[in-house]
Amino acid sequence: MDGTGPGRDQQLRKAEGRVLNAMTVDVEDYFQVEAMAHAVPRRNWDAMPSRIERNTDRLLGLFDKSRIKATFFVLGWVAERHPALIRRIVASGHELASHGIQHDRADRQTPEQFRADAGRSKKMLEDIGGVAIQGYRAATFSIGASNLWALDVLAELGFAYSSSIYPIHHDLYGMPEAPRAPFRAGKNSILEVPLTTLRLFGRNFPASGGGYFRLLPYAVSRWSLGRVNAVENRAAVFYLHPWEIDPGQPRVPGLSAKSSFRHYLNLARMERRLERLLGDFAWGAMDEVFLGARR
Repeated sequence: MDGTGPGRDQQLRKAEGRVLNAMTVDVEDYFQVEAMAHAVPRRNWDAMPSRIERNTDRLLGLFDKSRIKATFFVLGWVAERHPALIRRIVASGHELASHGIQHDRADRQTPEQFRADAGRSKKMLEDIGGVAIQGYRAATFSIGASNLWALDVLAELGFAYSSSIYPIHHDLYGMPEAPRAPFRAGKNSILEVPLTTLRLFGRNFPASGGGYFRLLPYAVSRWSLGRVNAVENRAAVFYLHPWEIDPGQPRVPGLSAKSSFRHYLNLARMERRLERLLGDFAWGAMDEVFLGARR
């Protein structure tokens, strides 16, 4: 693996003098997260009350109000059942990207299974959205040291980049030894854009949003992202899920205390924090920030 800075592989983009960061959304419903896999098996997904359209539309409204574009990594399962939502994402000028079909972890698939899943998701999204799909994000950031072959598969399928590696220690995912900056990997040299971390005291700390953004005070996230921009002169990647701005979502029984804490913590504060974040930094889509596309 070859870590690259903005001067080598990407030109650092700026907007009104500020570093342009990447805003991303993993489009999956509240019952499709890894922590609920045992409580809501896939055979029950269609019976669950869906809230994905209303929550994603709410995000589209927030982004439009702040005049930013984002990348939406969409599950094929969602796209197949809500094609009008996919077309609204595209019509609003955002980047459409793949999150696989059914939130299957990449590290639990064989190369053949992964190829079929990622390839099917790409074709499905292109057919529904009417645009080329360049980006991919593995469910639960499940590309790491044990399955780096997945990056070659993505390149062979025609993806231009992946954002599937999180260089941290975590009980569900992580590859702390991976480069922290975008890098080229594999025989086909696909661009991997890892989730943003902050390097302190010889350790990588998460700085990309998600549950950490809800858990920690907003000032911590603002300081971390600001340091990545100003001190490291790098663009950051932020991610969230539509269900994170939905404090009224149904409570799913049968979750462990840890899973329940992670999922439901500070949902009522998330939308306001997100509005502050959209104003405090400059944001664009992944293809704009890392591939030089214009939106």
